[in-house]
Amino acid sequence: MISQDAVAEEEKPTLQEKAAIKVDYYNVKKAALTLRALNHKLRQQLLKLIDEEKKITVTEIYVKLKLEQSVASQHLAILRKAGIVSTERDGKFIYYIVNHKRIEEINKFVGELVN
Repeated sequence: MISQDAVAEEEKPTLQEKAAIKVDYYNVKKAALTLRALNHKLRQQLLKLIDEEKKITVTEIYVKLKLEQSVASQHLAILRKAGIVSTERDGKFIYYIVNHKRIEEINKFVGELVN
């Protein structure tokens, strides 16, 4: 015969049943891509150069950093997709500019994440 305590124990909801974990995996993935965009030595060099020059074309970037044009463009696209740099067209030239507001947001988020 099963004791009454055993029956009562079976009926108690488990911790997992009480509070299901709710994670917005889509936004977690977006955040990870943003952080990954910054966590790369070459992209950090690109960002530093763009910040020093205030605005700069992809041609100037790959010449100064001695890169292939395609490599510079691929890494700039990653930074642009993460919102870390933006572009500004002036005639036939496209200039890259650091998005300082976005950098501040990322720094604030990382600070909150690690503390």
